[in-house]
Amino acid sequence: MKQVNATLLLTGVLAGITAVLLVLGANAQPSFASLLYAASALPVLIVGLGWGNIAAITAVITAAVIGAVAVSPLFAFAMAIFTLLPAGWLSHLANLARPASELGGPQNLMAWYPLSDILLHLCSLVALAVVALGIMIGYGPDLVGQMVDALLQSVQGGENPALAPDAASVAQLKRMMLTMLPVVQGGTWVLMLFSAYYVAVRVVAASGHGLRPREDIPSALRMNRNALFVFLAGILATFYGGVPALVGATVCGAFGAGFLLAGFASLHLRTRGKDWRVPALVLAYISALLLLPAFFILVLGLSDTRRTVALTPARSADKPDNTDT
Repeated sequence: MKQVNATLLLTGVLAGITAVLLVLGANAQPSFASLLYAASALPVLIVGLGWGNIAAITAVITAAVIGAVAVSPLFAFAMAIFTLLPAGWLSHLANLARPASELGGPQNLMAWYPLSDILLHLCSLVALAVVALGIMIGYGPDLVGQMVDALLQSVQGGENPALAPDAASVAQLKRMMLTMLPVVQGGTWVLMLFSAYYVAVRVVAASGHGLRPREDIPSALRMNRNALFVFLAGILATFYGGVPALVGATVCGAFGAGFLLAGFASLHLRTRGKDWRVPALVLAYISALLLLPAFFILVLGLSDTRRTVALTPARSADKPDNTDT
């Protein structure tokens, strides 16, 4: 038992070191900052999905301590709320299971925590993290105004003042950016962290250490019905103005990305077995970079909300370290 615990701790420490090195690499390479920062969730997800909670907790603590000592406690806190804690929590949820008979299902089967609920937790965590970041940096009209002014100055370069936008246009741009930045930040981060989760699941399954069996993502990835009410509340809050509008925009971005993922999964399922599947999916992914096509895929995700529970034979190899009680 001591040897097993030592192995888990060592695995967690190595994952934590890898995670903090990726974050430091993101700071050193601004052009790949977002990609490297999101990739820092991978080590925690992999050890959590493959070796359980002890390894994941060890990885989170190791990375946070190294970040606090090497850079600053504020750096460690930001890293924790954006990547470490969400990754550890997602791996914990993914490993939760209970006998299917407790849910009214067949005997001798295990029911795993629904992927729709995992996605719901991810959207909620990202929304909270973005709001926390906004409080930390003092996000508001003044900060956005300074950002827009600096951007316009760098673009114009002071070469031709006659081409400078008028004050009304600048004010309108600042108002739009004030709302759009939380939407983009929340949505992008949900997409990147779920991508990290998907990659981690594939890596762990290929290594044979996976506690949770691989499931069919196109049929299982949907948003929980309760997410509809949260998304609607976020939309309504954006019309209120002030701080509630910023929080609502963050919620819209994070949960909208969740419904977008569900829409793509539904699209994958609906096109399965069709001869035109590959070109249709390629076209859908490319066109989703534009607002209107992405909106239609979002509506597809909104129209199909459900909880799909993965069931597997209750063999000893399938039993997770953590049991949902």
